Amino acid sequence: MKVNFRDSVNMMAKSSFGRALNAARIYTSFHTSTFTGKPSIQGLPISLSFEPTTSCNLRCPECPSGLRSFTRPTGMLQEELFRNVIDQLAPTLSYLTFYFQGEPFLHPQFLDMVKYASRKGIYTATSTNAHYLKDEMAKATVQSSLDRLIISIDGTSQDTYQNYRVGGSLDKVLEGAQNILRWKKELKSRTPHVIFQFLVVKPNEHQIPEVYALAEKLGVDQVVLKTAQIYNYKQGSPLIPDQDEYSRYRKMSDGSYALKNKLLNECWKMWHSCVITWDGKVVPCCFDKDAHFVLGDLNKDSFREIWNSEKYNAFRSSLLHSRSEIEICKNCTEGTKIFA
Repeated sequence: MKVNFRDSVNMMAKSSFGRALNAARIYTSFHTSTFTGKPSIQGLPISLSFEPTTSCNLRCPECPSGLRSFTRPTGMLQEELFRNVIDQLAPTLSYLTFYFQGEPFLHPQFLDMVKYASRKGIYTATSTNAHYLKDEMAKATVQSSLDRLIISIDGTSQDTYQNYRVGGSLDKVLEGAQNILRWKKELKSRTPHVIFQFLVVKPNEHQIPEVYALAEKLGVDQVVLKTAQIYNYKQGSPLIPDQDEYSRYRKMSDGSYALKNKLLNECWKMWHSCVITWDGKVVPCCFDKDAHFVLGDLNKDSFREIWNSEKYNAFRSSLLHSRSEIEICKNCTEGTKIFA
C-alpha cells in the first residue's frame, strides 16, 4: 500500500494563518475547560460535518438510514443554506466532511457543493457506498477537487458484503472504485485520496487480509479498519467480532457485554467539531443520529451565535461533569477507534 504522504501534504497545503490560529485557540480552550471543569470556547470549529441527505439505497442493519427508522424529518440539504454556512466559516474551517446519514451521491447538487468548498480552500471528504460512481459521475468527482473519498467495502465476496450492506452489490463498489482511480490517472489528478473503509463485524473479520490485498491490486491509496457501533450490545450481537482488537465491546464474566473504554468527563469532539443536518440543525456529533440534542437552527441564527450560545455551553458543561448520563454518549468511544 502507498503511504498517504501526498494526502498529508495536500491537507497541510490548505492550511492558513487564520486556520492555524483558530486550531490553537480551540486546542487551548479544550484543555482549559477540562482542567477547570468549566466550558470555555475561544474559536470556531476546526472540522465540520454536513449532511447532504438522509436518503440511502441500502438497508444496513445498524444504520437509521438503512433501517428507515428516523423520527426526525428526512430530506435533502438546500445549497443556499450550505453556501451561507461555508461563507461564515471558510476563514477558520480546516476540514469538511460531506456525510452524516444517507448516501451523499443521491443529492443532485452534491458535487457543486464540493466545488464551492474546495474553491474556499477547505479540505473536503465524503463517505460513500460507491454504487453511483458510474463513469461520468466518477469523472465529475475527480474534477470537483474532492480531497478524500472513503468507500465502504465491508467484504471481499458478495455473500460477505451483503451480510451487512443489505441490498448492495460488491461488483458495483469495485466498478466505482476503479472508475475513480482510472479518471485520477487520466486527468493526472492527485485527488481524491481513495480509502477502502472496512467495517469489521463477525461475518467479515476473516477477510481483513483479503481487503488489503484487493486494495493493493486495484491501486487504492489506503485501507482503514473501523470498529462497529452496535445499538443493543449488552446481551451480545451476531455482529460483534471474535477478535477482541476489532470490537468496541468487552465480554463480561456473566456473558453480557460492556463498552471497553471508560466514559471520561471530556470530549474533544464538542470543542473542535459538530454536525449540521440537512435542514440546518446543529447537533453535537455523529452519535446523535436522530438529532435528539439540537443545539441551534441555522435557519434562524448565525453559526457563531449557536456555537457560543448558552445552550451549547450547557451541553459542554454536562460532558465535563456527567458524560455517562447523556444518552448519545453511553455507546461512544469518543471518536471511532481506527486501525490503519
